Amino acid sequence: MTYEEIVSLLGYAGGHEQAVRITTTARTEVVGIPMSVDTHVTAHEVYLRPAGSDDSTEIAVSLAAIEAVELV
Repeated sequence: MTYEEIVSLLGYAGGHEQAVRITTTARTEVVGIPMSVDTHVTAHEVYLRPAGSDDSTEIAVSLAAIEAVELV
């Protein structure tokens, strides 16, 4: 996927409270609902709320480490 496709899909999913499956370049999978996508050069990451967790838990994933995103 291109960077633009990744950012667009993460933004869509976050805006619609839909879970995504992220596959990283290291072949790690993370599933959660995007809470925010920060494309600023100093941050460059997405924050996910894992499915089934409380609202205070978030996982940060570097946008540069994302190979693919899919809606689940």
